[in-house]
Amino acid sequence: MTKNLKYPFTLEAVKELRAGDSVRLAGSIYTGRDRLHKFLAEGGESPVDLKDGALYHCGPVVVEEEDGWRVKAAGPTTSIREEPYMAQVIADHGVRIIIGKGGMGKKTLDACSQYGCVYLQAVGGAAALLARCIKKVEDVYFLDEFGSAEAMWKLEADALDLVVGMDTYGCNLYQEVRLASLKKMEEVLGPRSARRSAAPPIVGCGKWDVELN
Repeated sequence: MTKNLKYPFTLEAVKELRAGDSVRLAGSIYTGRDRLHKFLAEGGESPVDLKDGALYHCGPVVVEEEDGWRVKAAGPTTSIREEPYMAQVIADHGVRIIIGKGGMGKKTLDACSQYGCVYLQAVGGAAALLARCIKKVEDVYFLDEFGSAEAMWKLEADALDLVVGMDTYGCNLYQEVRLASLKKMEEVLGPRSARRSAAPPIVGCGKWDVELN
């Protein structure tokens, strides 16, 4: 069952989500990439209040038309690029939702648990399709300073379909998938071959420990 989220994204709402849940999101979201995250993490002042808000790891393709800005492409960028900054941004600004692709690291996962934030996976490789879910460009910040791709765009989203990748309880869908893959590899190749082929063991979603013999 798909769960609906509408801005503002409250702590109570995000705590109802679990890794693997399908989500349909509506309302205001803000884009941000490397320059914005570094700026905010180092103490730069946000031009907007991000409390109970959503940050989308995205450098949208936006064109200016007679009636205003229009988003032509809005695919997610690889979120792990923001790992050095994300935990600090969550702590300082009360961000409730991160949208991106590929998941993030332990610091961000810990911050999601501590401060009440979730990571939502957007579909990669579907930038034009995702742009259809952006109904309006509400504003833009740091356009001159950072450039169009790195600017902070305030977008009005509607029916943006996402999957919970990391929740407020320490669960990480990406680790669960990797865990299942390692177990299947062990079944097919045997434990020694699986161990040689795989990276070091991981903890799966806070529910069980993995130990390859």
